[in-house]
Amino acid sequence: MDQTIVAMCLAGVTMLFVGALAARRDVARARGLDRIVALGNLCYAIPLAVFGALHLFGTRFVIDLVPEFMPWHLFWAYFVGVALIAASVSIAINVAVRWSGLFVGILMYLFVAMIHLPGALAEPHDRIIWTIVLREMSFGGAGWILAGSAVNGWPGKPGKMLVLAGRVFVTMALLLFGFEHFLHPMGLPGVPLEKEIPSWVPLREVVDYITGAALLVCAGSVILKWKTRTVAACVGGWIVLMVIVMYGPVLVLALVAPETGTQLEGVNYFADTLLFGGTVIALAKGSPAPGGARTGVTM
Repeated sequence: MDQTIVAMCLAGVTMLFVGALAARRDVARARGLDRIVALGNLCYAIPLAVFGALHLFGTRFVIDLVPEFMPWHLFWAYFVGVALIAASVSIAINVAVRWSGLFVGILMYLFVAMIHLPGALAEPHDRIIWTIVLREMSFGGAGWILAGSAVNGWPGKPGKMLVLAGRVFVTMALLLFGFEHFLHPMGLPGVPLEKEIPSWVPLREVVDYITGAALLVCAGSVILKWKTRTVAACVGGWIVLMVIVMYGPVLVLALVAPETGTQLEGVNYFADTLLFGGTVIALAKGSPAPGGARTGVTM
């Protein structure tokens, strides 16, 4: 197995243990759906560590993504890797999340502005590129929600503005992805890209229809300000469940394949969808609880 794939897997497993230890007290104290909310930081942090390892150990896969007008391409590949690892640790252990969430959001929007959006404008009819644009924007929005809603986060108006902006970007992705699940009901659920649901999964179209409907309901709950915390926690939990029961086997099958490209694709799909699940759970965390508090846990 290529060292890049090994590094990405080790980074993810390491962050799983670190984040699980940090979240165990909050999960134990939480009740009901707040237990899902208590795992939001963990679901968001693990993929950041995976992609950070990709930048540090697989620069050949990412260096060509650095815009041509920027100097020192290798430096920026390593810089982003270190930044993602640092943010992952910060969010997983819930320390200085006001800064790590803020800067992760900025980083994602820089990716959109300098890499993904120009490609989408050049290919306006390519749904995959636009899906990636909205995906990255939702990831950045989740970072801002975490920054604005964290304990010792940004106080007053700055924190509220971060949460509001993050909710807008996440909701845009929920709407687009929800409709895409109905238009392309054979794609893997969550972020609707090119890879299809494996043939061994029963009722493949039904799974996509359920996921699409859930995403649209979640977007509607934000727009209508109706039980957003409850709905987002359920939908985020569903996405994470899909990662475990569907993307998990897909990842294992990819890792046993001899081609490095296939292995990398499997890891990327798994981490991307887990990050989207963490994004939806972050939306729940940034929404008021039924009693009026923004969060029912100490995250």
